[in-house]
Amino acid sequence: MRKEDYTPSESEWQIMEVFWQSGEETLTSSDVIKVLTESSDMTAKMIRVLINRLCQKEILSYMVDEHDSRVYHYQALKTRQECEQEKSESFVKSYFSGSQTSAVAALLQNVDLTEEQIAELEQILEKQRKK
Repeated sequence: MRKEDYTPSESEWQIMEVFWQSGEETLTSSDVIKVLTESSDMTAKMIRVLINRLCQKEILSYMVDEHDSRVYHYQALKTRQECEQEKSESFVKSYFSGSQTSAVAALLQNVDLTEEQIAELEQILEKQRKK
């Protein structure tokens, strides 16, 4: 599998949001299904398939319940920050031939920024300069 294949797809990202926002160490597929069927048009079957894919990508892991072998407890192996970093790297590589400067320039040229946003970006650039 290519590195890009180990980043969550858009639908898988929705699953991960449930884990990152839950505050719980582990969730069952039923927990995730309950949240997502209320807030999206995903079916229970689709959610289970996506959870399985996330396990294959090593973004989630699971443990079998010690009292009921039919129940799996899933745990996020990657933080939101780690997934964002990997997704960003994949995006830059795919669309900008790996040029981070070109990617940032393209994004900045196509948005209207407030003075506060410009100041925030300047702070980020200053931190990079000090590295």
